[in-house]
Amino acid sequence: MNPNVVTLEIRPGPGGEEARLWANDLSRMYAKFAGFKGWKVTPIDEGVIKISGKDAYEALKNEAGVHRVQRIPVTEKRGRIHTSTASVAVLAEIPETAVQINPNDLAWEFFRASSHGGQNVQKVSTAVRLRHLPTGLVVAAQSERFQEQNRANALSILRSKLWEIEEEKRLASLGNQRAAIGRGMRNEKIRTYNFLQDRVTDHRIGKSFHNAEAILDGKMDKVIEEVKKI
Repeated sequence: MNPNVVTLEIRPGPGGEEARLWANDLSRMYAKFAGFKGWKVTPIDEGVIKISGKDAYEALKNEAGVHRVQRIPVTEKRGRIHTSTASVAVLAEIPETAVQINPNDLAWEFFRASSHGGQNVQKVSTAVRLRHLPTGLVVAAQSERFQEQNRANALSILRSKLWEIEEEKRLASLGNQRAAIGRGMRNEKIRTYNFLQDRVTDHRIGKSFHNAEAILDGKMDKVIEEVKKI
């Protein structure tokens, strides 16, 4: 496992446009945090970013789970408070030697990228969608200008997901409950961002932090450091 590389998948929960906007806000939060750290941020697909920098995985591995927001959206005309969620998956970079993938288990699709990337990306089928037939896992990558780079990114993410599945099985067999942090808690609510009360609460440690806007703007060092103490 590479402690200096992490891939984040941020997916909107139920709730339509507001949930999608919230997922985008979280993506921006992590990208801004990485910027403050001097780390490199590479978009992979919609809602998927790779962050590279010293101890990037170690810093962000506990972000996996459901993030809830309570606020009045800019699109809300009656001043009603909306509650939306987005899920964050945290994937480590796994060496090729650690996970063997049979090429016969892969189904590839190629299409034109919808992201901004210049004429080459828009006119040529550089984007890829990869399906792992035994598990049904699907991975997409479309941000790079060349298909081969997107293929490599998709394979890397698939390798990370397959490794995580096996790791969860191993930890479950050992009865390791603490290992749920950063992995198994992805479907559980871990944090609430309440903008009306100007606080962010991490439910795992039962602690709240003030200045929600600043945290969403990437100033989340204090939150991350406190969660590390779990």
